[in-house]
Amino acid sequence: MNYGMQISASGAQAAIFRQDSIANNLANLNTVGFKPVMATAMHRQHVRAEDNLWNMPSDDLLERLGGGVLSGRTAIDFKQGPLTDSPNSLDLGIQGEGFFAVGDGANPSLTRDGRFTLDADGRLIGTTSALPVLDADGEQIVIDRQAGPINIANDGLITQNGGEIATIGLFDIADRSSLIKAGNGLFTHPSGRVPNLAVGTGLIRQHMVEGSSVDEIGTMLGITAASRSAQSNISMIDMQNRMLESLVNRFARTS
Repeated sequence: MNYGMQISASGAQAAIFRQDSIANNLANLNTVGFKPVMATAMHRQHVRAEDNLWNMPSDDLLERLGGGVLSGRTAIDFKQGPLTDSPNSLDLGIQGEGFFAVGDGANPSLTRDGRFTLDADGRLIGTTSALPVLDADGEQIVIDRQAGPINIANDGLITQNGGEIATIGLFDIADRSSLIKAGNGLFTHPSGRVPNLAVGTGLIRQHMVEGSSVDEIGTMLGITAASRSAQSNISMIDMQNRMLESLVNRFARTS
């Protein structure tokens, strides 16, 4: 393949990947607790440097052009989403820093989706994931459905008729960039175990849920920019292809 085509193709691929990522963010504009993904790109070195083949002959001018671009690791934007009212007393929103922990107490997943309910055994579980919500000690929370109204304080303390039931855990992690999405609004670590959980500093708001933190206008502008970038690179491929075709045809006629 023509070297210029390779560089243009890498740009088109990176732009299309960015466009897909932004489109997914826009599709989750109304998803509770959703955190948008930011696609990144990185400079690609020329072939000899990338493959460590310095003994191979090359062209200094072409090497100055580099090898195009590569899609980098995606990053999750954990900025605060808007809190909206909910009639469900078990719907909780986090104002500030922190996550709810759900699943296995020894290896929990994290989430900002605070839509909770009680299962048949009275366990507090996530409405979407159906995983048990953990208290501050990493234990499951069991609530008697028939014991009266449920009140949840800003620190997560659950009470019924003046009696304390449990305290919903609010956790955080020092390096949030190490978290990845696991579906159903959950976050985990690539190793399968979230390391070094600390106490979250945010407040828990009963009768509220946190909406998606996607910026609608910025996201739509981002899709447009990524689309234009992809189209520009594809146009460059087409132009170089026509130039190559013209060159071949001219040499063919003179030979």
